[in-house]
Amino acid sequence: MAAWIQASIILAVVVGLHVPLGDYMARVLDGGRHSRTEKVLYKVCGVDPDREQSWRHYLTALLAFTVMSIVALFTLFTFQDKLPWSTGHEGMPWRLALHTAVSFTTNTSWQNYAGESTTGHLAVMAGLGVQAFASAAVGICVALVLIRGLVRRSTADLGNFWVDLSRTIFRVLLPIAVLGGLILMAGGVVQSLGAGQTVDTVAGGKQTLLDGPAASWEALKLFSGDGGGVFNANSAHPFENPSAWTNAFEIVLMLLIPTACIRMFGRMIGSLKQSWTLLTVVGILFGLLLAAGTLAQSSHTGTVAEAVGGPYEGTEARFGIPGSTLFGVAATGSADGAANASYDSFSSLGGGVLLSAMMLGEIAPGGTGSGLYGLIVVVLVAVFIGGLMVGRTPEYLRKRIGYGEMRWVVVYALTPPTVILACVGLALALGHGQSSMGNPGAHGLTELIYAYTSNTNSNGSAMAGFNGATDFHNLLMVVAMLAGRYLPMVCVLALAGRLAKQQPGVVTVGTLRAHGVSFVVLATAASVILALLNFLPALSLGAVADGLL
Repeated sequence: MAAWIQASIILAVVVGLHVPLGDYMARVLDGGRHSRTEKVLYKVCGVDPDREQSWRHYLTALLAFTVMSIVALFTLFTFQDKLPWSTGHEGMPWRLALHTAVSFTTNTSWQNYAGESTTGHLAVMAGLGVQAFASAAVGICVALVLIRGLVRRSTADLGNFWVDLSRTIFRVLLPIAVLGGLILMAGGVVQSLGAGQTVDTVAGGKQTLLDGPAASWEALKLFSGDGGGVFNANSAHPFENPSAWTNAFEIVLMLLIPTACIRMFGRMIGSLKQSWTLLTVVGILFGLLLAAGTLAQSSHTGTVAEAVGGPYEGTEARFGIPGSTLFGVAATGSADGAANASYDSFSSLGGGVLLSAMMLGEIAPGGTGSGLYGLIVVVLVAVFIGGLMVGRTPEYLRKRIGYGEMRWVVVYALTPPTVILACVGLALALGHGQSSMGNPGAHGLTELIYAYTSNTNSNGSAMAGFNGATDFHNLLMVVAMLAGRYLPMVCVLALAGRLAKQQPGVVTVGTLRAHGVSFVVLATAASVILALLNFLPALSLGAVADGLL
């Protein structure tokens, strides 16, 4: 009962806060005047903020920004030891530096290293911190383009990437980062630029307790969908997440912006019915995942679990099973990837729930921006199926959903399972998958599939038994992260371009309405169908790899 009360309160807070935040995001991101700071920034960078871009031009700007970000991060990590605030850490080897640069640029934040023993304060703040803002903003930018494609008529103009990027960072993300960081500092999260403190242990020895800019980073990593930790234990570390109430606040941060994006969508298209309908679909999916995870983790199977009242291995006592399960479902459902427990220690079904949340395409509620456009893709699948059911041309928001549009939807849906299947199959075929498994006799294959599902879907969480810190996995994960992040973005932008060029349509009599109980059921079913596209490769790999392992 305590678990359900805790979850109900947290979700009620998220639903309550998403309304004003979503309304604010729609107001500041969709048109309006440029601030003085923004004007100076545009002038320095040589950007014409009033010039709108087609989807191809927008994509070019986005990819150029991505390449610049990867190069900057790679340089920072490689030459870290020659820069201030390195706290004595050496530069990363080039393969690890490339992996880390791509990981944080794509909003994946998979870490093949222990944070406190590898990165200094400058690398965290100027490298990882900047990209946490930028990668989150890029996702919201793509979502804005898709919304404009649905709203605008007979035009190729879909906004300006540089304007969308700067407004998202300065008007939305930065204020939340400041407020969230102050609240976490008040809750006891460490914020320091020191190199650590040496203390006397109970046994009479000496121990160095490392600290760092954890509070400012913790808030940023959670609401941005980043998820990477200053410390290797991530949000299970008491310096990042010291109490039950900070744990609850961090869960709110993970879910806040993805749900606010749904409200922003309703405001920008002029139909709050649509936003409440989509939020209902998200709520059903998240509720099912949470219920399944909580029941799986609360089952008392085995002598030790029955003796202590549950499978507490890998769980922080200050959070308990309910707090850890809710955090895990929120992290994998929101594409955040943070962890306040060891996911490798979850029960078989509990770990399966986390894997399922990612294989849904992370739409419950998904990442910052990416959750919204992934959800709209699910809506288009539902509308297309509904149109076929009633024998009419599928339409959504007076836009026809025909062959040209569904082509991009299908490519979007097939990209993640194809990348996961190819990467896991290659790792197994070459033997690198087996050698990196921490539990080959138990769930080693699941560790491998989880790793590449996490990388492809820009999540970043891991089953800690898996060893990804090899040259092979560093480079293969780079391919998985780039393909899993940017190929779907290409599909979304191309889809937006096609939709924006359409003439205003007339809603055909008999077309399924995109709200109401029937549509909620159909959209939920469509999301499950897309999840199965991810599960089937995993199941087939299980059968093939049984003999290999």
